[in-house]
Amino acid sequence: MKSVPRIIVDTNILVAATRNRNGPSFALMQLVRAHNILICCSPALFLEYEDVLQRPEQRAASGLRVKDVDAILNELAALLEPVLTHYQWRPQLRDPADEMVLEAAANARVHALVTYNLRDFAPAKRFGIPVLTPEQTFKHFDLALPRK
Repeated sequence: MKSVPRIIVDTNILVAATRNRNGPSFALMQLVRAHNILICCSPALFLEYEDVLQRPEQRAASGLRVKDVDAILNELAALLEPVLTHYQWRPQLRDPADEMVLEAAANARVHALVTYNLRDFAPAKRFGIPVLTPEQTFKHFDLALPRK
């Protein structure tokens, strides 16, 4: 059986996926739903996903209701691999809010960290973790875009 790529997804990817059903972030999440990619996530990172996606301004931009966001988060929780962070290597990044993303990636030993903040996550290379955009993720893992 072929193993699937294991990734950490920065919150900005989920935000983009909820705002644009035709964009690469949404396509990436469809590959997660199809079990072609596995998202790893720590409890702290999942709480950030929930906090950001439930913000009124985010829901207004995405057109989602609270119950829609809850449904998305419930499905994501069922699909992801939980990660417990045993070590903290802080500080590594310029933005302290991004530290939990890198910690989860390092503890999960993921194949990539997916974000639109490539520059901010450059130190992930110290841990041997490629930092990719959704578009780069498709190419890096030779994944086909899901059919619409």
